[in-house]
Amino acid sequence: MQEDIENRTIALVVSTSRLTGRVLQSAIRQLLHALERRSVNKEPKIPHGKQSVKQLIGQNAGASNIEINDSNIRVFEKIARKYGVDYALRKDKTSKKPRWLVFFKARDADALTAAFTEFTAKVIKPEKKPSILKQLVMYKEKLKVQAIGRMKKKDREITR
Repeated sequence: MQEDIENRTIALVVSTSRLTGRVLQSAIRQLLHALERRSVNKEPKIPHGKQSVKQLIGQNAGASNIEINDSNIRVFEKIARKYGVDYALRKDKTSKKPRWLVFFKARDADALTAAFTEFTAKVIKPEKKPSILKQLVMYKEKLKVQAIGRMKKKDREITR
């Protein structure tokens, strides 16, 4: 029992004139970095979710890509995280309008298909619905017309 506790404890010695949060954070970061380098049995960490194109292609799973426009990136990222898709975003600046290319693993194609059906539903849905503000303005105009009609009707009744 005592040996287990001794194996789990770590001594951190920091020599400083004034111990601040930044100094402590830096010391812990250096300690964690040294522990990572020391562990030999650690298998390579495979990134998930959003990553660079180099990391995605380095996983040897085959990569495919699709194009989305600039305004829909945030919505796509939220849905891709929800479905657990490994993807990488790359901005293509060669054309006048910059386009965004989404690279994803070929084996994630089914999950990406489901994600894109939800994505297109979220993007297209607001376009089909009329704006609430426009409806409000339209109803205000109708009420004005009705109010004017009532006022004229009352004026006619009073003058008779």
